[in-house]
Amino acid sequence: MAAPRASTRLLQNKGLKRIFSGIQPTGVPHLGNYLGALTSWVKLQEECSSVLYSIVDLHSLTVPRDPAALRASILNVTAVLLACGINPQKCILFQQSQVPEHAELGWILGCFTNISRLQHFPQWKAKSASQMNEGTAGLFTYPVLQAADILLYKSTHIPVGEDQVLHLELTQDLARRFNKQYGDFFPVPKTILTETKKVRSLRDPTSKMSKSDPQKLATVSVTDSPEEILLKFRKAVTDFTSEVTYDPDHRPGVSNLITIHSAITGLSIEEVVRQSKGLDTAHYKPVVAEAVIQKLAPIKSEFEKLREDGAYLEKVLQTGAEQAKSLAAPVYQEVRRLVGFH
Repeated sequence: MAAPRASTRLLQNKGLKRIFSGIQPTGVPHLGNYLGALTSWVKLQEECSSVLYSIVDLHSLTVPRDPAALRASILNVTAVLLACGINPQKCILFQQSQVPEHAELGWILGCFTNISRLQHFPQWKAKSASQMNEGTAGLFTYPVLQAADILLYKSTHIPVGEDQVLHLELTQDLARRFNKQYGDFFPVPKTILTETKKVRSLRDPTSKMSKSDPQKLATVSVTDSPEEILLKFRKAVTDFTSEVTYDPDHRPGVSNLITIHSAITGLSIEEVVRQSKGLDTAHYKPVVAEAVIQKLAPIKSEFEKLREDGAYLEKVLQTGAEQAKSLAAPVYQEVRRLVGFH
């Protein structure tokens, strides 16, 4: 395969000037990642002429990682993104650690960040508690690095889920603080909320679907086989009412299935419920599974082809890093000048 090259298309409407988003290489993306982020990423690369998508491997080190497994995961995520429709000719796809300016700007922004602000992030509270109050400095400060990821490219719009809004608010505040001290330099980025609601765990619908869930039946990977997908949906937790109705507060399990069904087919919640009238939940589960299987089948097939060509995936990341660095380097050099390094 030939190495991809970024296109220089004209800016389109909607006021989108530069988009940045990232995904951690902590395992193969799951159905929630696909419906909540990746489908939006594919659309956004068509709507904006300057789009950067990063595999944020520095963030993945906030918990211990086996080096070989991390490297494999980076390539797996790259292959999944390409298989889902991310096109390196329409965006810049790169590995975060290959652009050292991310970490360097992260240090500078950390000097503008109050400790008390970081202590209030729910992820820090939850993860530090789960590690018996032995959370690392990296885990504590990763929202600052996330801000650096965004500001390094003078990004104007950031696609985020509801659980990431606090992180973007920190980024916005840091941009304002820097600008107040050194002049109008960083754009204050705006939020693009993803359209799809949270996809919940199939085994615990009160929690969101997660790659780190210890229950294997809880999470559907985008590379799962049809047999695995069918089994996971058959085992999905619902309740003792057989009718298919949407009531997230009182029937989170079946409502999660309806949300997935709606998102995967493009039908509204009301249409899904209407079409499912007369089905009990036991017979509805394989209907949802089949819709998911049909949607993910071409992605799984393309992933398997791409994953066999590791050299191509490495080339995609190398090319993307070169393109990203060409944007990052002049911004960071100006930051160095502004703060007095030269």
